[in-house]
Amino acid sequence: MAKSLRSKWRRKMRAEKRKKNAPKELARLKQALSKDNKGEAVMTDMQEIATVVPADKIKKQSDVEMEEEQGDDGRMEMDSKRNKKTLLNEHGQYPAWMSQRQAKKMKGKRTAKKGASGKKKKGIAW
Repeated sequence: MAKSLRSKWRRKMRAEKRKKNAPKELARLKQALSKDNKGEAVMTDMQEIATVVPADKIKKQSDVEMEEEQGDDGRMEMDSKRNKKTLLNEHGQYPAWMSQRQAKKMKGKRTAKKGASGKKKKGIAW
């Protein structure tokens, strides 16, 4: 596609705006990251507000919790049992990810199998 004059002009103006606002943005970023002279004062204020914990200590705690959650065999625990063929749980419910259309289709297949062996439809005899 061709580049229109309007899009070229917009790109040019955005570049100029970025150039103009760059010093302000840099100062704002430095202040947010507390890189200027007030950096330590900001950190002490943070320690008053929240408890500061080293990252490796948090990682060790999460590793221990993950080991406890996994069973002895390493498989996930599931609350309900599902039939692999019909995907129904013990209460007769389909999984949440299955759409209504799919559930209706599966139900139709199940009921068709049950009804086929039971009654035979009567036809008109000529």
